[in-house]
Amino acid sequence: MPAEPTDSPHAGPPAPCGPATSAGGGRLRRAATEETLGIVGAPFALAAKLVERSGFDAIYLSGAAFSAGTLGVPDIGLFTREQLVEQTRILARATTLPLVVDADTGFGDVAETVRLLEAAGAAAIQIEDQPGADSTGAGPEGKRCGHLAGKQVIEPAAMCARIAAAAAGRRDPETVIIARTDARGVTGLDDCLRRLHAYREAGADWLFPEALASRDEFATVGRAFTAGDTPLLANMTEFGVSPLVSIPDLADLGFTAVLYPVTLLRLALKAMEAGLALLGSEGTQESLLDLMLTREELYDLIDYDPRHPERHRTGPAAARAALSGDPDR
Repeated sequence: MPAEPTDSPHAGPPAPCGPATSAGGGRLRRAATEETLGIVGAPFALAAKLVERSGFDAIYLSGAAFSAGTLGVPDIGLFTREQLVEQTRILARATTLPLVVDADTGFGDVAETVRLLEAAGAAAIQIEDQPGADSTGAGPEGKRCGHLAGKQVIEPAAMCARIAAAAAGRRDPETVIIARTDARGVTGLDDCLRRLHAYREAGADWLFPEALASRDEFATVGRAFTAGDTPLLANMTEFGVSPLVSIPDLADLGFTAVLYPVTLLRLALKAMEAGLALLGSEGTQESLLDLMLTREELYDLIDYDPRHPERHRTGPAAARAALSGDPDR
């Protein structure tokens, strides 16, 4: 659940090329023992900074938001592992919050995907049980957004192998491995529950039942895992098949964390659409100024003092040199 925003706007986030939030897995695990977490999708680095300032617990790199917002393509498995790793690196260096990364089906070599994402700064890595693709994004058709019709799921044993590979691939034992099942929308709730139990036994740290269709279904899943003390993740994406349930209510239903994967992207695009319409009709943006982040507010968010630009010139360069081991780079 989001905390109250701090009075001090600067929490000391790392420089753009500075060290990633490598200890984020442990921090995420500890936070999840204290309250039900709000994890907000950050469509770009500046949005991640805003999420942190607003007092939320973690940020999410959503496959759907990344596909649409960064690449302008649908969420059907079209981005590559290299592209996902680079976006992970960008977001992990933008804030001090733990970063949860949607790794889709794992890109073929799941262990290698986990190693790369972990090194880029992921605190938690999510793997799903839809048909897979390789590191270039090529693979069988059928990969879909979790709230669309036409999905497929692989056999539970194959998904268990993915989870085992993910757990074996991490270097930090506190990196959280999240197993998502899309079975509810394909084979029904009973199969969804069976798969969640199997995925827990295969080594998943957190479980993510995608596209539950009612509050009663959230309650059913919550009851099934309370005794086992297994963290559960709920997806509160808008305009999907799941009802929008509040964080306190989901906490009462037994869920540990709540995702808002595309909320900020949807808000930003709707505001842009309205602004463009007004700019086109009026020929000036003057009437929009009160709705905009001012220059001073933008500088404050990125911790920029125009009187001392050298902090931003030397900081990333020094960090790059340290990462490369070459002091002259």
